[in-house]
Amino acid sequence: MDCRQCASPLERPGDYCLVCRTHNADAVVLSLDRDHAELTMLVEDAVVGKTDVRTTPEDGDAEVVELRNFAGRIADEVQRKRPEEVFAAGDRTVVRAVRAHLHYDFYRVGKENPVEDVLSRRGDRSLEVVETAPADKLGGSHTTLIGNRNGMRVIREIAGHPHVKKIIPGPISAGGASSDSGVRAKATRADENGNVRLLLRDGSSVQENRVVTTAMDRELGERIREDLNEALAETGFR
Repeated sequence: MDCRQCASPLERPGDYCLVCRTHNADAVVLSLDRDHAELTMLVEDAVVGKTDVRTTPEDGDAEVVELRNFAGRIADEVQRKRPEEVFAAGDRTVVRAVRAHLHYDFYRVGKENPVEDVLSRRGDRSLEVVETAPADKLGGSHTTLIGNRNGMRVIREIAGHPHVKKIIPGPISAGGASSDSGVRAKATRADENGNVRLLLRDGSSVQENRVVTTAMDRELGERIREDLNEALAETGFR
């Protein structure tokens, strides 16, 4: 593949051109299995290249090193492209490991047809990105959160999403039978304005929190809700 700006040869598809400083991929889609990763590079709504990374999974103590190395190799391939966005689907263990290596905007997508899913999202660029720090997105008259430190970890995870404007905690109520499963959270169906509810549970206590997003309708709000629930699952709170 050659650079689309200066036609210099690129070592790998979608690589950032070091000759003319041009991006040759504005997004990378990761389809991640435990032993194999497929990277698809996009420019707007076109696929411009694909790359594979493979590993042989280890067991026991060796797995920690092997998984870290696998994730690092995938991340190195992404960083060669310098994309604006990264979309990932597949094995959650691998997704978490790769995400820890990257500083780009990172989104989860459906695992069945991740590239097609991302292409259908490209029109969502009109969604406003909120630059406010996660800690400053918490507001409202109720300042108490259930779950103590873990409850705050959930809120920080949700507040870190680039399309979340504000989180407004609600009152705490008894939710019936007590559970020893610890803090659990779930983002529920978006309303007509694209905002969602975040249900936070700890033991027999339940708290309904309002999450204000930059979505303009239910359809876009549902996509943000899916992202939030995937993030909660990855961090063990779903």
